[in-house]
This record gives sequence, C-alpha cells and structure tokens, in this order.
Amino acid sequence: MGDLPGSVLFACTNNAIRSPMAEGILKHLFGDRVYVDSVGVRAGDLDAFAVAVMDEIGIDIAKHRAKAFEDLEDTYFDVVISLSPEAQHKAVELTRTMAAEVEFWKTMDPSYVHGNRDERLKVYREVRDVLLSRIKARFQTMMAPEV
Repeated sequence: MGDLPGSVLFACTNNAIRSPMAEGILKHLFGDRVYVDSVGVRAGDLDAFAVAVMDEIGIDIAKHRAKAFEDLEDTYFDVVISLSPEAQHKAVELTRTMAAEVEFWKTMDPSYVHGNRDERLKVYREVRDVLLSRIKARFQTMMAPEV
C-alpha cells in the first residue's frame, strides 16, 4: 500500500451534494487513517436526495453541516479535489501559498435535473457512483485488498 495523504478536502459549489458525498465515501473507505473534510463556495442546505442515495450504499451523511471556504478552521490540506469550476477557482486561491495537490474532477450537479423522484434519484446515484469510482481509482494503491 502507498502512503495516504494526511488530509483531503473536497470542494463544490454549495457543499450540499457532491462534496459531502465524496467526503462520506473517502471517510467510509479509510476511516480514521486520513483527515477528510468538504466545503463549498457557499454553504447550502444538505440535499435529501444525496442523503438517500448515500444511505443506499451504507454511508450516512445526514449529520453533515455545510460550510463555505471561509468557515474552514484549518486551511492546510495535502490534497484538494474540486468538483465544480467555481470551487476550483477557490481551491487555487486557498492553496496559492501551500504545497498542496489541487485536482479538478468536473462532476455534474444533479440538482439541475428535473423529473419525478425516481428520475432524479437515478441521476444522484450516477453522480455517487462516479465519485465512488474516481475515489477508488485515485487512492487504489493506498487501499487494503479487502476494501
């Protein structure tokens, strides 16, 4: 296994869907072996569809409280992963004076999809699964074989 970064920050627009999902996934995979947080350009309300699709895979994000970049208590992270263009700009600003890896994973915002509950949940599941796949691929050399 490779070395895990000491800390990872996921960032999106409102810290309400994508970044809380990503935070929950990485925490689920690595528990207390890495510090994981998430943030938004703005702090929105946690999305109930995000909570529902994460619960389907056994990850509870219901207690997540959204925060903006300005609300971060600690602003040093080894890796900052942005999930929206707006968040990428803030991440670059945040890390301008630190030796952090900044990655941009353009990820669809499922809140823009309209339709009935089943149609919307389908899109949220797709976003969740993309994040799960990317996180596993990014950190796979650091994962125990049973993960």
